[in-house]
Parts: sequence; C-alpha cells; structure tokens
Amino acid sequence: MTLNRLHYLILTTSIVLVSSARSADFISPPPWSNQINSDIKRFISEDEIRPLLVDEVEFISLYRQHMAPQQRGVALIIPDWQHLPTNNAGINFLRKELNDVGYATIATTIPDIDWLAVDKADSENDDTDAASSTEEPAADVNQTQEITHAEASPAVSNAIIDHYKSNLIARFNALYQSASNEQGKIIVVAQGASAGLLLEHFASFPRTNIDAFISLSSYLPNQQRNQNLNASLSTISPPLLDIYYSVDNPDLTHSVEQRKRWVRRNSKYDYRQRELFGLPAQPEQHQRLLKEIDGFLRRLF
Repeated sequence: MTLNRLHYLILTTSIVLVSSARSADFISPPPWSNQINSDIKRFISEDEIRPLLVDEVEFISLYRQHMAPQQRGVALIIPDWQHLPTNNAGINFLRKELNDVGYATIATTIPDIDWLAVDKADSENDDTDAASSTEEPAADVNQTQEITHAEASPAVSNAIIDHYKSNLIARFNALYQSASNEQGKIIVVAQGASAGLLLEHFASFPRTNIDAFISLSSYLPNQQRNQNLNASLSTISPPLLDIYYSVDNPDLTHSVEQRKRWVRRNSKYDYRQRELFGLPAQPEQHQRLLKEIDGFLRRLF
C-alpha cells in the first residue's frame, strides 16, 4: 500500500467518525440527585434512611434518634444547595452529635437546581426589546450617542433561585410533618443558600411553628436579594442564632454589620450572632459549633 493511499484511508475514516459523532443524539446526564441518592443508599446505614414524599415524588431523609436520657426535641437539618446532608462543613457533625445532647435529627437531601429556569417576565421583556430593536431606524453615525453605565448582573437569576426555593420549601414542609411525631422542641439548622431562602420564607410568617432557627453561613447568590436578607432575618418569629466563619462567603462577611443594624432597628432581642474562626471543615470548629448551638438552645429552653 502506497503512502498516499494510506493517508487517503486515514482521512476518510476521520471524516466518517466526525460525521457519526455529530449525528448522534445528545444524551443529557442523569440528575445530580440520582447520583447522590445512589451514594447515600450505598454508604449510609439502612436504619437511617427514611424516604419522604412531595407531590408523589420521593426524596431521601436521614433520621437519627436522640441518645440522651431525655429528648429535648428534634433538629431539622438542611444543607447548602449543591451539598450533601453528610457534608464536612459542620452538617454531618451536627447530624450525629446533636443526638448526644438530646435531639433527634432529620436531615434532608436537597432538590436539583434548574440552571435553565427563566423568569416569564424577563423572557417577555426580551421578546419586546428584540421586536422594538428591529423596528428602530439606523442611527446617524454623526449623532451624539448617549453614554450609559452597565449595571452588574446578579450571580444567579431570580428565576433559578425561586425554582429551587419552591422545591426546598416543599421538602421542608415534609420534614416538618415527619417531626410532628417527635417529642420536645422543633429547631431548624440550615446552611448557606438554603438557610437564606428559608429565612426569606419565615420572614413571610408562614403557619409553620418552629422554636428556634440556626443559620450556618446564610447568604443568597443574588446581590439584591442578599441585601434584602439582612433586613428579612430581623423580622422572623423564631429565635435566631446567626453563625458565620472568619473565612466565609464574601457576600456574607460583608453583610455582618448590616444584619446587626437591622436587628437593632427591628428590636429582635432573641437574635445572636457568632463568628467561628478558621475553616468550616476543621474538627476544632465542629466542636465549637456544637457548643455554640447547644448553649443557645439551653438558654432558650
């Protein structure tokens, strides 16, 4: 076989392979929650796994009973979005160690995030802008153009956040119903963006009655909503322990002083703010985290 013929065969084969790849149907990856559920079922004891339902859709919660002589209550544990209920940023530690101070724990897996969610109003405005732009005549190149300043866009759109929030609240309500059979107080331990969205929810005064809210590094990945969160958390009914780390989300650390100002303005006397030093994954911080939460709850009840 000549060298030219060999080159021709290689080129023909490459074209066929590229054409086949382009013509193949795109297969979307499985939902993130499916992978998480598989891992939990593989590595967590079956005794802890408790499936719950939201609109006939099953999700996994992890239950652990109290191990103290008397049950003080039940802690509903909600991790940050894109995190597991067994994450090492304090959630898994609290899920286990709160049992020894008298609390049963029910931790939830979180819903998937729809990164393609689009707000209906925004899509209608985009269509209107596109239609109007096609109707406008071409501008005179000699005409003086008005200078406009671009505004910073939020990190995550309201549509994406609201879609996640509605699913998160549905799961929280299912957790709350499952906790109704437990004795003692009902407390919520929420982390990150999930905590921020639940604080937004409780600022609207829902009928759900909880006895305390523990916020771990709460923030919202949207600039305007994160600023509004500073005021919202000062209006919720339950006592609030607001914990953050010295090395934490910048949107949170920049809001610390504003939160205290809103708390003073709205006279929320059952608000406490605590800073933990170091990183959330450090074992020393886990111990102090538990100590701060236990101390806060013992002063309340």
